[in-house]
Amino acid sequence: MALVAGIDSSTQACKVVVRDAASGRLVREGRSTHPPGTEVDPERWWQALAQAATAAGGLDDVEALSVAAQQHGCVCLDDAGAVVRLAMLWNAVRSADAGAQLVAELGDGDAGRSAWAAAVGSVPVASFTVTKLRWLAEHEPETVRRTTAVCLPHDWLTWRLNASESPAALTTDRGDASGTGYWSPHTGEYRTDLLERALGRQVELPAVLTPTASPGKTKNGARLAPGTGDNAAAALGLGAGEGDVVISIGTSGTVFAVSAAPTADPTGTVAGFADATGRYLPLVCTLNAARVLDATAQLLGVDHDELSRLALSAPPGADGLVLVPYLEGERTPDRPDATGALHGLTLRNSSRAHLARAAVEGLLCGLADGLEALMQQGVPVRRVLLIGGGARSEAVRGIAPAILGLPITVPPPGEYVADGASRQAAWALAPGESTPPRWEPDVTASAYEADPIPDVRRRYTEVRELTASRPRDVQPDPTTLT
Repeated sequence: MALVAGIDSSTQACKVVVRDAASGRLVREGRSTHPPGTEVDPERWWQALAQAATAAGGLDDVEALSVAAQQHGCVCLDDAGAVVRLAMLWNAVRSADAGAQLVAELGDGDAGRSAWAAAVGSVPVASFTVTKLRWLAEHEPETVRRTTAVCLPHDWLTWRLNASESPAALTTDRGDASGTGYWSPHTGEYRTDLLERALGRQVELPAVLTPTASPGKTKNGARLAPGTGDNAAAALGLGAGEGDVVISIGTSGTVFAVSAAPTADPTGTVAGFADATGRYLPLVCTLNAARVLDATAQLLGVDHDELSRLALSAPPGADGLVLVPYLEGERTPDRPDATGALHGLTLRNSSRAHLARAAVEGLLCGLADGLEALMQQGVPVRRVLLIGGGARSEAVRGIAPAILGLPITVPPPGEYVADGASRQAAWALAPGESTPPRWEPDVTASAYEADPIPDVRRRYTEVRELTASRPRDVQPDPTTLT
């Protein structure tokens, strides 16, 4: 029995699953946590991977493995391959002004956004790697001077597993490269002119591998797959095909779909990413997702089960109470300095149940906006899959179809990013195959339906547009590694 391993190096943790390459049967798994924050020493990812692999019984017997990781992160290396500074993660919003500058440099207003969408399929905001590079150029010129190569979290981990010391050996894949802001899914090529515009100079970039190409082997002889970004891996893990829309409620909220054609949304709402199979993955991302439920539960002094019970006991629309949950700024819409807002408070809705309901509805309304944006780009919707930690909430599952206006399918809880990476690893063992191996799901998904309640979204939209950006606390200057 050939075994393969999938690694999910996410914002909060590293997960490792080991599966049978032929059937996809789960053999064993392990997990280790990552430090919190918007910056991290990449060595902590490496340590967590080792701990998670040990917890999973080790990787000595696997024949192939793949790394999927959080997108957009910025890892800077010097000419010896040493990390120059802490890696800036996707959720670092300090580069919002840099993103606005880059857009304006290609044209005023709509012209600038359209130019970026045409160039790389997306309009850069604070999450993207390209905006972080502009921020570094403006605020840390010494870091830029020392930087020889720039890569993403999954690129760096794959490179470490490959036991290479030269940044020239860095590799990536289409899915993750498409989230940098300087690689085009339309042409399959880097836009080095946009990279130089952001950073002020050229640096080494990872080679973009085809879906079944291998960058090499681990020291134990396991074949490395190209790896990918977390959302592309989740699509693989779910076996998503054209017409499937995935809504993932994790640290961030994402709405994405497998598509045969690339997208280029000039409004910037839909990011025109690539997937890990040679197709495309148009995606909408919100910064505020499952942690909205965490924060509300903490505020009410209850656990998540009680939060669900409270939310389901309140009427749809929470009697006019609306929570706009921009607790960490927001990416969609692009309001990095915004804060959350509670609107419509009356004596009638001043209850714990109403607040719980408003939190769940506010979270789902933001995701419904993302689904609508995908449909406006011509993305077909055959099935809506709801995954992530937030999908474990009974209230989220029950209320979602009413807010989205569509039935939803909820697969059983699982590590779909790591599963997708393991499926890619199995594909790497058969590089002549045009599609990844087909694995039957272990457990049947659950279906949820409810009558649509469009008034809730209309009310949410009214309040969202009343919400003005407010200054956030100034973040301290990042520490440079020595």
